[in-house]
Amino acid sequence: MTKTPRGLNEAPREYKLEDTALQIRKIGNSVGVILPKELLARLNLKEGDKFYPVEQPDGSLRLSPYNPKHARTMEIARKVMHEYRDTFAALAK
Repeated sequence: MTKTPRGLNEAPREYKLEDTALQIRKIGNSVGVILPKELLARLNLKEGDKFYPVEQPDGSLRLSPYNPKHARTMEIARKVMHEYRDTFAALAK
């Protein structure tokens, strides 16, 4: 008879973001927030990744791996490349 490791027969717990309180802690000479692994998975982040606080109209903050400044810059670049596509094609020859 083989033993089933503890926890494998249990139904996975649903992670509820509103049940999570994050605490600011001293890390070396700085302070930081330690994110639970469930939150990292939900944000699709791992150690070393960057994420951005995005202020919402109601004053709250949203954490996102999406960089709104970079997206805006890329939008402008796409418009310029489209507008001057003939010039870029001639330069590429």
